[in-house]
Amino acid sequence: MTDRNPLTDPARLRSSFTDFLRADRPDLLPTMGAGTDEDVHATTILALRYTDGVLMAGDRRATAGMSIAMSDIEKVFPTDSHSAVAISGTPGPAIEIVRLFQTELEYYEKVEGETLSLAGKANHLGRLIRGNFPAALQGLIVVPLFGGYDLRAGVGRIYSYDVTGGAYVEADYYATGSGGVHAKNTLKRLWDDGLDRAAAMRMAIESLTDAAEEDAATAGPDIVHGVYPTVFSITAEGVHEVPDAEVETVSRAVLDDRTARAARRGTV
Repeated sequence: MTDRNPLTDPARLRSSFTDFLRADRPDLLPTMGAGTDEDVHATTILALRYTDGVLMAGDRRATAGMSIAMSDIEKVFPTDSHSAVAISGTPGPAIEIVRLFQTELEYYEKVEGETLSLAGKANHLGRLIRGNFPAALQGLIVVPLFGGYDLRAGVGRIYSYDVTGGAYVEADYYATGSGGVHAKNTLKRLWDDGLDRAAAMRMAIESLTDAAEEDAATAGPDIVHGVYPTVFSITAEGVHEVPDAEVETVSRAVLDDRTARAARRGTV
């Protein structure tokens, strides 16, 4: 009997090059600096609507088991002129899906001469997530958030997903990832109609900071090392990353207020 060629053996073929390496040459896979064989996971992301559109944010920590794999990972990515994706789960497959999504939206626009509707974009992302389901069964889970400005309706919209690619429209806010339940509790407590961009920024940082206090896999604003959450706004004018200086200013205000409250309670 001759040995099978792993490049042509149907039993060994994978849907992505990452899957192929994991099966045949796991030693070539990056460890993202963790120094461990544990799968790497990106953690908490959130999105909320405000008067002008949608704000999306993510903390900067990725974990591998009980270790911190990265302290400055990016989790929010523009996908076209009026939409963005935030990732949680396994970063490798998640970023692969985001890049494919970006390319296919650009291709559609060039071929059709117009952009896909926001709902169409959300559904297409769901199909890409569904394609990752075999890998998800092995623990390589990808659960993103999708946000965008619906130019036809003149409103911002948020879509959450399950591991099978099911897409769900969220009315006002959503958070997911390891600290998502804690961030969502803060969003629920603070959200109100008529939020402007400044209030939405403050709310996003408050939510991620609360999540970091409850979830070891989530990082809050790190003043010592100058690492702050990634924040993007999506409005009728397009997708814009909030400048680091502005995120730092809001983060310092949030932490200062918490320090002052703790001092009044006599806990510091």
